[in-house]
Amino acid sequence: MPLQGVCWFLCCRKGFSLLGRDYGEKEEEESFELRNKEDLTPNGRSPAEVTVSQPTRTANGTNGHTVSEGTEEMKSLIIEKNKMGLEEDPELLVKGWLLREVRGNWIKQRRYWFVLSQDSLDYYSGQEKGARRLGTLVLTNLCSVIWPDKKTYKETGHWSITVYGRKHCYRLYTKHFNEAVHWACAIQKIIDTKAPVETPTQLLIRDIEENKFHPEVVEHIYLHNPILKYTQGPLYAPLLPFPYGSLEHTYHSGKGYGSVREEAVKLFNCLQQLESAREPVPIIQGVLQTCLDLRPLRDEVYCQLVKQTSYTPAPYTAAHLRYWQLLTCMSCTFLPGPNVLKYLRFHLKRIQSQNPESEMDNYASFISEALEKTKCRESVPSWEEIQVLMSRQEMLCTVHYPGPLSCQLYISSHTTANEVVRRMQEKLGLQDTKNTFALYEQNALWEQPVPGGALIADILTSLSTKESESKAQWKLCFKLYCLLDADSISVDSIEYLFLFEQCHEMVVRGQLPACEEDLQVLASLRLQCLMGDFSTHAPCPPLDELFPGHVLEDQVLMSLSAHPALPPCQVADQGCPTTQRFHTGLLAGTLWSHTATAAHKQKVEQDMRLRSRLKEEAAAVMASILEHWKGLAGYSRRDSIAAYLTIARQWSGFGCTLYEVDFYISSTGSFSQKLWLGVAATSVSLYRQGEAEALESFPYGQICSYGVSDSNTFKITAGDRDLMFETTKLTEIMQLMNAYFSAIRRQRGKGEDAVITKTECTEVGFCHLASTHTPTLLELPSHPV
Repeated sequence: MPLQGVCWFLCCRKGFSLLGRDYGEKEEEESFELRNKEDLTPNGRSPAEVTVSQPTRTANGTNGHTVSEGTEEMKSLIIEKNKMGLEEDPELLVKGWLLREVRGNWIKQRRYWFVLSQDSLDYYSGQEKGARRLGTLVLTNLCSVIWPDKKTYKETGHWSITVYGRKHCYRLYTKHFNEAVHWACAIQKIIDTKAPVETPTQLLIRDIEENKFHPEVVEHIYLHNPILKYTQGPLYAPLLPFPYGSLEHTYHSGKGYGSVREEAVKLFNCLQQLESAREPVPIIQGVLQTCLDLRPLRDEVYCQLVKQTSYTPAPYTAAHLRYWQLLTCMSCTFLPGPNVLKYLRFHLKRIQSQNPESEMDNYASFISEALEKTKCRESVPSWEEIQVLMSRQEMLCTVHYPGPLSCQLYISSHTTANEVVRRMQEKLGLQDTKNTFALYEQNALWEQPVPGGALIADILTSLSTKESESKAQWKLCFKLYCLLDADSISVDSIEYLFLFEQCHEMVVRGQLPACEEDLQVLASLRLQCLMGDFSTHAPCPPLDELFPGHVLEDQVLMSLSAHPALPPCQVADQGCPTTQRFHTGLLAGTLWSHTATAAHKQKVEQDMRLRSRLKEEAAAVMASILEHWKGLAGYSRRDSIAAYLTIARQWSGFGCTLYEVDFYISSTGSFSQKLWLGVAATSVSLYRQGEAEALESFPYGQICSYGVSDSNTFKITAGDRDLMFETTKLTEIMQLMNAYFSAIRRQRGKGEDAVITKTECTEVGFCHLASTHTPTLLELPSHPV
C-alpha cells in the first residue's frame, strides 16, 4: 500500500510540472503538455485521464502541491497538437535585434537578439552560435499581439509591439516602423496557425455530453474530477480559455476592469462572497453588470455557478441557495453559448432527479423555463427585479393612460411591450378597435414610443436611471398610436376619452393650429370637463395646463418689438458691431468692461420687463378663459368633450402626429426652415409651424419610397420629387409610417394593395411601395437604415 501511494504521488507531481508555473514556480522556459488524439481511447479519452487537482498556496507564500479531491482545482491548459503538422526542427522565421522593456526598480530597455520559430519567440544574449538563451514565450492560439501605434512612438521615439503569452509579456521596440510591422505580422501568423486550446473543464464538459445516457460514467467523471465540484478555495485561473492580454476591458476602462482572465478569477471570489453576504443584491447586480460589459465572461460565470451547485456539502442551507438565486438572475438576463447551454440543461435535470420536491428542484425548474424565453438584456436588472427573481416571483408594473388613471400589471423579465399593449387593450375593452395603441416613455416635457419587442423590465430600469439623473418624474403610458378611424369611436367608450386627452396634449404643446379665441374656448371646455360649472372656490389648474405657453410669449414679444422707442443700450442687442471698434489693450479692456456691464444690466432689465409683461398677459388670458367658462354652465362632461373635439376637428390635420423638421429641401430647389412633418392615416403633410393649412400633402398612394439617407436626414420620394428633412426623430417617423402601411394592408387585403413593398437601395435602405413583408408595429424595418 505505501508503494502504491508513492507511485501515485510521483505521477501527480509529474503532472504538476506544468501547473506549478502558473502559481509562481520559477522556470527558465515555458513548456506545454501536448495531448495527441491518437493516444486516447476510442471514445476520445477516459475520465481518469483528465483527473487533476489544483495546487494550493501555503500561508507563508511558497507554493506547495498538496493533493485534495475536495477543494483543489486544475489550472493548466491542455492543447491539442496542431493538425497542420510541424517539422521536427522548426525553421527560424524571423530574427533580429530588438529592444525589450525590462521592469526592475525602474523601467528600462535592453537590446537582445530575438528569434521567432513556429513554436515560440526566444531571445538571446547575442547573435553568435553559442549565445545563451535568456527567455522563451511559447506561442498558442491564446497569445495576442498589440500592433505599433503613433502615441507610443511620440512618447518614446520607438515603434512598439507587445506580445502576450501565458506566463510572459514582451514589450519590444524598434526605430523602424516597417520592422515593427514585419515582426507583428509574423508573430500573428504563427498564432493563427495554432490549434485551439482547451481547458480541462471544456474537455470534461465534452465527456459528460458524450456519456449523458450512461449515469455511472457521469458519476465516475464527477467523482474523479474535483474541478467540476463545489469548492471553498479560490480559483487561480478561469475554467474556460481566454486570450492572454485581452484588450476588451480597455473599452470599459472607466469602470476599472482588468483583463478578461483577471476578471474571471475575481468573479469567482464574488460568487463565494454571496454565501456570507448580509445583502446579496449588490453582489448579484455587480456580477451581472460585469457580464453585461464583458460578454465573454457570461459562459465562464455559468460554468462557475454549475460548479458551485454540484456536490455541495450543505445543499439546503440559505448560503448555498444564493448560488441558485444568482443562477436564476443570470438565466433571465443572458443566454450562455450552445455548448455551455447543453451542459447547464443537463446539470438542471440532474439536480431535479437527485433532489425532487426541494428548493433546488424549484429553482432548476424556474431556470429551465426562463432559458426558453430569455433574450439578451440591454441593462442589468433593477434592485426590485433581482429581489423578485430571488424568490421566483413576478413584479408589478404601473401603466398610466390618458387622464389621471393607471393600472397595475404583473410582468416577468421576459414580458415585451407588445404583450403589455395587448393586456391593456383587454383590460380596457379595446380589442375590437380599428385604431392601434402603443406604450410611451413619458415625462412632463418629452415622450417617446417604446418598440414593440422591447422588454418592459429594461424600460423600467431605464426610466429609474433617468429619474435619478434628471430628478424628473418618468412613467410608462398607454396611448393611441395610429388614429386610423376617428369617426367610428363611440362617445361612451374609453377610447373617446383617449382621443380627448391626447388632443388636449397637442393643444398645450402648441401643435394644434387655432386662433387665440378658439384656444381660450378649448381651455374653458377643458375646465368644464374637469371641474363642472364655474365656482370661485374651485381650485383652478395653472394656465400652462390649459393654454399653449408659446402663444403668450409670441404676443408679448410682438408688443415689445412694436414699442416706438428703444433704449440706447438695446442697439448692441440688435447686431451692431460695437465690440469690434476697440482693439485689445488696457484701455480697450476697461472700455469693454464698462460696455459689458451696461449690456448685462440692460439684459437683466429686459428680462424683468418680459417676465412682468408675461404675467400681465397670462392674467388677462386667464380672465378671458374664466369668462368663457362661466358661459358653459350646464354642460355635462360628455358635452364638453364633444364640443372640444368638434373645434379640434376643424383642423384638416386632425389625428396626425407632428414632428419638428429643422429644414426641408425638395428636388425643385425650394428650401424652407422650421416646418412640421405630419404623419397621418392617409398621407404625409408639411406645415409651417402654427399655420393650419398644409404647404404640401402626399397621399400614401403617391409615395414611391421613404427612408433614412444618413444619420439625421429622412427622405421621401413622391412621383418624380425627392423631399429631404433633417430631424432628430428619424426612427420614430420610420416606425410610424411602417405602422400605417401595415394597417392599410390589413384593412384593404393583400390583393388590393399590391403597391407596398420594401427593397434595398445601393446607398441606403428605403421602403419602396409594392408587395413584401412590412415590419410589425414599432419595429425597425429589416433593411439597413
